[in-house]
Amino acid sequence: MISDHIFQLVDVLLLLALFIDAPWAIRGNSHCQRGNPAVIRPHSVAITEFGAVGDGVTLNTKAFQNAIFYLNSFADKGGAKLFVPAGQWLTGSFDLISHLTLWLDKDAIILGSTNSDDWPVIDSLPSYGRGRELPGRRHKSLIYGRNLTDVIITGDNGTIDGQGSIWWNWFRNETLDYTRPHLVELMNTTGVVMSNLTFLNSPFWTIHPVYCSQVIVQNVTILAPLDSPNTDGIDPDSSDDVCIEDCYISTGDDIIAIKSGWDEYGTSYDRPSKNITIRGLVGQTTSAGIAIGSEMSGGVSEVHAENLTFYNSSTGIRIKTSPGRGGYVRNIYISNMSLTDVKTAIRFTGQYGDHPDESYDPKALPLIERITIDDVTGQNIKYAGLLEGLEGDTFLDICLSNINLSVTSKSPWNCSYIQGYSEAVSPEICEPLRETIIPDHYSGCYYPSHHVQSSSTETEVLDCHGKLMVA
Repeated sequence: MISDHIFQLVDVLLLLALFIDAPWAIRGNSHCQRGNPAVIRPHSVAITEFGAVGDGVTLNTKAFQNAIFYLNSFADKGGAKLFVPAGQWLTGSFDLISHLTLWLDKDAIILGSTNSDDWPVIDSLPSYGRGRELPGRRHKSLIYGRNLTDVIITGDNGTIDGQGSIWWNWFRNETLDYTRPHLVELMNTTGVVMSNLTFLNSPFWTIHPVYCSQVIVQNVTILAPLDSPNTDGIDPDSSDDVCIEDCYISTGDDIIAIKSGWDEYGTSYDRPSKNITIRGLVGQTTSAGIAIGSEMSGGVSEVHAENLTFYNSSTGIRIKTSPGRGGYVRNIYISNMSLTDVKTAIRFTGQYGDHPDESYDPKALPLIERITIDDVTGQNIKYAGLLEGLEGDTFLDICLSNINLSVTSKSPWNCSYIQGYSEAVSPEICEPLRETIIPDHYSGCYYPSHHVQSSSTETEVLDCHGKLMVA
């Protein structure tokens, strides 16, 4: 009986340690339960009350702007809800406000205008120093907000369609004057929930929280053609306490790309991305399932991703950086990943990407350390890993365990300027990672706080119900 109480106490203490790491994001069986998309707002209006017409032809930008201007008067009275009923609601860019719920009916489609004049040009991000594609300014996203609190974008699986093909053609033809817009961008915002929606055909990155805190993206579908340029799914950028859960994403670029600014501008702005949880992610892409970088100059840390399924893709997990980036990527834990028809399961690239201008410091080398990837299976994989660090800047404490890949290449691993450890990896790992993790090097690897090392050579972990197990 006493021993039972001791184990119960251990369970409680370990769970408390887990919650301390991410107190807002990890609760019960769901990692994303703090935000409540069904929160009741005391004031609600429909977009039709402001003259909007859902015929897919009438431009409704003024209707959205006027509705939100009206609802702003209720921001300090419990907030407000803007209801978008069934129909096709063509619009240009519009701004959100604090304490707002934007709710889409299941048959509601918000359509982005195909006239670039309806997407205003705004300043570049300070952590980038210029537009990401072109020097100078950039187009505002279709749905935009900055310096806000408590923003919910949700519905009964309605749709937000950026109609991005015209932007993709302008990009391919090199006729853009400014960097393309995102579909949804929120800046300097705290308390964001996006859920139960479908996002289609973004002109550029689809969902872009930048300089944000406490962001939940849950149960969304993001789609764009596989040949559409740079249509990333979700890009947390210089943001913290981000939770992404139960999403299906099929796009023309990274499914998830974690960023934190570009070269000297990201270093100067100094806002890292940290405490990011990704769970229950399924998708395909011509690029990576989860990427970190290449713009990571403000630093990226404490990324926990699990229950991942990627297929028909170029790469499973990728870290992208370059001399001149500076910054760091550390304390990354990826587990329970299933891959099918993926060219490269794991890829680290130390020479990736361009620079915003000629002012970057080529001696600003990134620090890449404590990256753990555990429990990976794969079928029809060409390369198990292409792990390329930088001369004079070795990537440290790379730990790979419980990896079983069916690989078609005769050279499954290619490793350079990499140091780390491995355990139970097939096909046989490259020489720089052949030292075993357990027991001698477990402490050199990164595991979330719910993975603890016992006094013996066994590894104690908590299962998903908080029960102590021995692995």
